[in-house]
Amino acid sequence: MDVNYAPLVPHTRPRGSYHHGALREELLNACVRLIEVEGIGAVSLRRVAREAGVSPAAPYHHFADRAALLAAISVRGFEQLTERLRAALAGREQPRAAVVSLARAYVTFARERKGYFQLMFRPELSQPEKHPDARAAGDAAFAVLADVVAELDSPDPEALAVSLWAFAHGLAALALDGQLDHRGAELGTDADMLTARAIRLLDSMLG
Repeated sequence: MDVNYAPLVPHTRPRGSYHHGALREELLNACVRLIEVEGIGAVSLRRVAREAGVSPAAPYHHFADRAALLAAISVRGFEQLTERLRAALAGREQPRAAVVSLARAYVTFARERKGYFQLMFRPELSQPEKHPDARAAGDAAFAVLADVVAELDSPDPEALAVSLWAFAHGLAALALDGQLDHRGAELGTDADMLTARAIRLLDSMLG
């Protein structure tokens, strides 16, 4: 049982005072906060309800179960990532420069939206086979990269797109796990500088 947990933040809103749409929004936000502070393992509908300051039954008006809640967060995360990637392309006419900008935007998103990023690539939790909108949102984000890569002179653009995704995702994961901080300390630098150096290397390799 999880009745001994204290809320992450104090709640001033009376129980039951959310409008219908606002309740769903607050449940999503409360879940993301919980993931960022305590990890995905701490998430349950009851715990999220407590963090949102609503009754234990309230989440079931919007989400059938824990997986449905996590799928909704995954969808939102991929939508935000897609927006970031598209924004990174603004003013980038050359595909090579666009790819570098996409890699940088991907890593930045992961570091600034840690709660989302930790969940988005965990299909065993969000169950995209039951929630196809989660899979579609992920495909839309990848399509931004694939469209740019298609403009590069590559004999295998599909494999190149996957390789570039793996590069950016690996950097992001290492940054979130603290591995870049550890490696940077050993090299007399920091995670930001290591990331910048890796992306500059990617740029030169694409040339």
